Amino acid sequence: MGVKRLTLAASAAFFAMTSAAFANKPTDGGYWLQDAATPVMVELTKLHNFVFWIITAITLFVMVLMGYIMFRFSEKRNPVPSKTTHNTLIEVIWTVVPIIILLVMVVPSMKLLYMQDALPETEMTIKVTGNTWNWEYAYPDLEDQVEAFISNPLEKDDAGDLYLLKTDAALVVPVDTKIKVLVTSSNNLHSFAVPAFGVKMDAVPGRINETWFEVLPGKEGTYYGQCSELCGVNHYKMPIEVEVVSKDEFKRWVANGGSFRKVAALGGTATAAQE
Repeated sequence: MGVKRLTLAASAAFFAMTSAAFANKPTDGGYWLQDAATPVMVELTKLHNFVFWIITAITLFVMVLMGYIMFRFSEKRNPVPSKTTHNTLIEVIWTVVPIIILLVMVVPSMKLLYMQDALPETEMTIKVTGNTWNWEYAYPDLEDQVEAFISNPLEKDDAGDLYLLKTDAALVVPVDTKIKVLVTSSNNLHSFAVPAFGVKMDAVPGRINETWFEVLPGKEGTYYGQCSELCGVNHYKMPIEVEVVSKDEFKRWVANGGSFRKVAALGGTATAAQE
C-alpha cells in the first residue's frame, strides 16, 4: 500500500505542475458560481443568472411599491382611509402575473433537470464510494489496468492554502469525454459534489445512484469539491480532487497502472520530481 500511495502521489504532483493555472476552487469572499467546466454547469449557470434577474426585478418592484404605500397612505397624508376591501383587476393581476413568471422559469428548469438526469451515451465509467471518512475511486472499464484507490485529505502542513480540498490521490479523468459516475456508500449517507461540474449526487448505502459529466475542451486542470451531506464528525475532511487531463495523458496514465513514474522510460516527459 505504501508503494501504491507513493505512485498516486507522484501522479498528483505531475498533474499539479501541468495544470495548476486552471485550478477551480472556492475563493475567500467569493459570492458567485465557480467557472463552468461542463455542459451541465454551463446551462445551470445560465438558469441561475436568468432567475437571479427575475428575482432582482421582483424584489425592487416590491420595495418601491412598499415605499410608495408607506409614503402615500401614511396617517398624515391619508387621515381618512379608504373602505375598499376588494379590487377585481388587482386580484387578477397578482394571481396571473406570478403564474406567467413561473411558466417562464419552468421551461429552462425542466430542460436542465432532464439534461442532468438523462445519461447520454457515455464513453467510460467511474465508481465513487463514500467511506468513513474518505472517498474510494474505481474504474470498472479499466480494472485490469488501474486498481481502485482511496483518496484521503492532506494535512494542513502539506496542503497549505488548499487545506480541506487537496488530497493524496486525485480522481483522474480525460477531457472532452462523457463519463458516467456510479455513486454509492459503504456505511452512511454522503454526497459527491463538484461545483464546477454541476455534479451533486447522494451516496446511499446499498444503492447505486448515477450521474455524468463531460469536461469541455480546453478546461484541463484541477477541480475541487467536498462531501455535501452531513455524514458525521469528520464530514469536513472528505474533499474531492479531480485532475482533468488530455486524452493522451490519460492513456499514458492508464498504461502505467495509474502512475506517471514510468512515463520517462516510455518516451514521455516525466520530470525528476515524479521519479
